[in-house]
Amino acid sequence: MPEPVTVGDDGAAGQGSAGQGSAGPRSAGQAEPGAAPASERGRQELLSRTAIGIFRLNGQFLAVSEELARPAGLTAAWWQVLGAVLQEPLPVAGIARTMGITRQSVQRIADLLVAQGLAEYLPNPAHRRAKLLHPTDAGRAAITRIQPGHARLAARLAEELGEAAFAETVRVLDRLAAAMDTVGTPQQNTP
Repeated sequence: MPEPVTVGDDGAAGQGSAGQGSAGPRSAGQAEPGAAPASERGRQELLSRTAIGIFRLNGQFLAVSEELARPAGLTAAWWQVLGAVLQEPLPVAGIARTMGITRQSVQRIADLLVAQGLAEYLPNPAHRRAKLLHPTDAGRAAITRIQPGHARLAARLAEELGEAAFAETVRVLDRLAAAMDTVGTPQQNTP
C-alpha cells in the first residue's frame, strides 16, 4: 500500500517520512509517476500530490508576481485584478469567478485600485448596482511596466521546460481547473 504524501523540510512533496524527497524509494506496489492508480488509495495519493504541488506553485507564483509588480507600484493582487479587466470591463463578481477568489477580496482590491486612480467603475447596462471595473490609462501603464520582467520570466520557463512541455503544462492546468469546476467541493458531492 502506498505511503501517505508528506511535505519535507524543503517544502517538496514526497513519499514516506518527512524530509524524504519525491525521488525517494518507492514502496512495493507503488505506481510510478504518470501511471494510472489501481486503487482508491492511489487516487487519494494523486490528489494529495497534486494539491501540494499546486500550493507550492501558488506560493512561488505569488512571490515572483510580487517581485515583478513592485517596480510598477502594484502588488500581485492588484496586478491580478487589473489583469482580469484588461480585455473588457467586468463586475467584481465576474472577476472573482474568473480568478477563483472571493468577491469580497476582489471588492476590496477594486476599491483600492479606484482610490489610486488605476481603475474606475463604469455603469453596467446589464445590472444597475453591479458596476463594471475598468483600468484607467494609469492602470494600463502600470501593467505595461511589468511586461519586460514578465517576458524574461516566460522566456526562462520556456527554456527550462521546453516550448512543447510549457504549452502542455498550460493545457493540463486548464483541464484540472475545468475538472475541479465540474466536481465541485466535497460538500457539493455529499448525498
